[in-house]
Amino acid sequence: MSNELIINSTQDGERIALLQDKRLVEYHFDRNDTNYSVGDIFLGTVKKVMPGLNAAFIDIGYTKDAFLHYHDLGENVKTLNKYVKMVQTQKNTSAKLGPIKFEPVIDKLGKMADVLKKGQQVLVQIVKEPISTKGPRLSCEISLAGRYLVLVPFSNTVSVSKKIVSKEERTRLKRLITSIKPENFGVIIRTVAEGREVAELDKDLRSMLATWEEGIATLRTAKERDKVIGELGRSSSMLRDILNESFDSIVVDDPKLHEEIKTYIETIAPDKLKILKHHTGKVKAFEHYNIEKQLKSLFGKTVSIPGGGYLVIEHTEALHVIDVNSGNKSNSETDQEATALNVNLTAAKEVARQLRLRDLGGIIVVDFIDMKSAENRQKVQDVVKEEMKKDRSKYTVLPISKFGLMQITRQRVRPEQNIVTGEVCPTCGGSGKISASILVTDDIDQTIEDLLTRQNQKNITLYVHPFLHAYYTKGILSRQRKWFLKHFKWVHVMKDTALALTEFRVMDEHGDEIELKSAYAEVNGLQDRAVETEE
Repeated sequence: MSNELIINSTQDGERIALLQDKRLVEYHFDRNDTNYSVGDIFLGTVKKVMPGLNAAFIDIGYTKDAFLHYHDLGENVKTLNKYVKMVQTQKNTSAKLGPIKFEPVIDKLGKMADVLKKGQQVLVQIVKEPISTKGPRLSCEISLAGRYLVLVPFSNTVSVSKKIVSKEERTRLKRLITSIKPENFGVIIRTVAEGREVAELDKDLRSMLATWEEGIATLRTAKERDKVIGELGRSSSMLRDILNESFDSIVVDDPKLHEEIKTYIETIAPDKLKILKHHTGKVKAFEHYNIEKQLKSLFGKTVSIPGGGYLVIEHTEALHVIDVNSGNKSNSETDQEATALNVNLTAAKEVARQLRLRDLGGIIVVDFIDMKSAENRQKVQDVVKEEMKKDRSKYTVLPISKFGLMQITRQRVRPEQNIVTGEVCPTCGGSGKISASILVTDDIDQTIEDLLTRQNQKNITLYVHPFLHAYYTKGILSRQRKWFLKHFKWVHVMKDTALALTEFRVMDEHGDEIELKSAYAEVNGLQDRAVETEE
């Protein structure tokens, strides 16, 4: 199975697509304006203590106060608070925790008011990003994730991932980490650490300790709401978590981001540098790898599955509902039970893929086609569980009920991905007033004429819908060649399936988009004003 990571940089942030065998299985959009990511550590201020919820609301600078429950404080929160106060008041306090004397652990059934007071400053970590109308969810159990290990300050426990099943390997890893970890730092050994040498683990541990020391240096002069330690960007954190031997390529289309990722890979896996590629083609990376088309077909309300069936995906405030339908598949089998089984087995794979792709969380109810045989229901359940093993989020899959319903719970730490697949009418722009679509070619011709003659542009690139691309490039004496013969300047014409039929964009020789005052838009505007005058 091939794994490819494609990263497309836009003005709003990075679009990240994970492909397996050329099929899109994960999609993330890392926005530039987002300052609150899972893993970020802030110096917050207690705004309210809520005895009824046994929780507190913490101000970390977000529009809504973040939520901190008593169970997320961690047993050594008193030691953490004491240490934070020492760092802020005593500038010579070391980042090493060996000399720290631990305070008594808090009662598991205690009250939040006994630990935190209004106005108190506290070091907190985001465990769930703001979702819908809710602010971030916080924890005081600070942890720093590395490639092979997770460092947990104010703890002395060494634990091993349950996915490492070999008793000998678990013992080896635990013994190694116990011998190299600093005092009063706990460590969680991740699944990818299996089989790794002590040098690799020690390098990862030192990297996290360096991050901790930098964070403590920041904390000394930090003010309330300041970010003390920032998590890696979405693309780098994905590489940290999933980069392995099965990866074939990592493609980045932005030079600056390419250098950042190159530096990061040199740190975590130098042997993987050869698979990092910089996409420099005229065609956009997502267009070149057929990702744009997959996004349009996979994020709608209805999703087709191989063999003629389809899924209908609905969202409510409380849960997500996925309905499995046979479509025209019902005509291809003589036995109804066999038809139901075949459609359900295909749908089971697509359901698991959709959960990862859209990052759906909470409760998901899947309505499979009814099957009488308990053995067939078990087969469908087994396929779902097997496909869900590829998911990095925590999940639980319950057996299919007698009503044909399967319940799945999946951890949600970020807002779900949602791409609008419906398009605004390209002719009227949603206004309901129609202008002749043939005007778009006149508009493009006028725009190119203006850019090449009045503005003296050269090496420009025109992006148009595939239909218009054919119109301008096909034939021996195409309209593209006529431009060249008239102006002696070549205009590159590229396809862009993300554009509607009457939309177009022009890029200059440096790859920057040229702002256009569309004649076609002017026609629509004149028409709108004419209608308003009549009214």
